[in-house]
Amino acid sequence: MKFVFTPFSVLLGLLAGIVGQKIFEKVWSLVDEEEPPSPEHRKFSWPKLIAALLVEGAIFRLVKGLTDHGARRAFAGATGAWPGEEAPERE
Repeated sequence: MKFVFTPFSVLLGLLAGIVGQKIFEKVWSLVDEEEPPSPEHRKFSWPKLIAALLVEGAIFRLVKGLTDHGARRAFAGATGAWPGEEAPERE
């Protein structure tokens, strides 16, 4: 069943990236009026770059994780098969 789930996972991952970017832009606009610095920029403030990368990474990971888990739950509800591991093994 994993091969059936993979295309949905890829598509939802792309959508989660777009949503994550929009959320980051809104959050950053609350922090600073200027656009967030990027590693590609020649001149930037190190503290601002670090803050932007930390916030952006946290938002992307959160949105991606919630989207992935939601997609797996929906897939399992529709097919009766969980696309992945049930739970990590305990030692």
